[in-house]
Amino acid sequence: MKYTVSLEIALPRERVVQLLADPRHLPKWLRGLVVHEPLNGVHGELGTRSRVVLRTGRQEFEATETITRREPVDLRAIPRDVVVHFEREITAKGMWSSTRDRLTEIGPETTLWVSENEYRFSGVLMRVVGLVAPGTFRKQSLRHMQDFKAFAEDGRDVRDTDV
Repeated sequence: MKYTVSLEIALPRERVVQLLADPRHLPKWLRGLVVHEPLNGVHGELGTRSRVVLRTGRQEFEATETITRREPVDLRAIPRDVVVHFEREITAKGMWSSTRDRLTEIGPETTLWVSENEYRFSGVLMRVVGLVAPGTFRKQSLRHMQDFKAFAEDGRDVRDTDV
């Protein structure tokens, strides 16, 4: 299953990139985050593997995230014509996914975030979920992006909401 979601953020690209790359901010916008801890390497750097645990209601989902691309390496003073790339693979029981995020400056105070996502399922249960509710994955990706946008633009913290 593959899909792409995108949205505009009313902030300069360099600010958006800095907020996304800072692990201290993850709990503020990544809804349901319980744990995001590097198993090796440094958060966000190429090759780093991390243990990720997310909670939805009473269910917890545990996975391993591997950073497969981060360009440019230095996220300060990025030239206007350079597209910033963050890519990662996530593996969990019965599932593999890849996310390719691109951040483009479309104006001095506006950033376009495009996220290409691919999922592969190996377990019977996960294959059924992928077939029956493919829109759920797209919806969840967009919700995380919208939560980040609300955090970045307005300082809203998902931990302060019940929804």
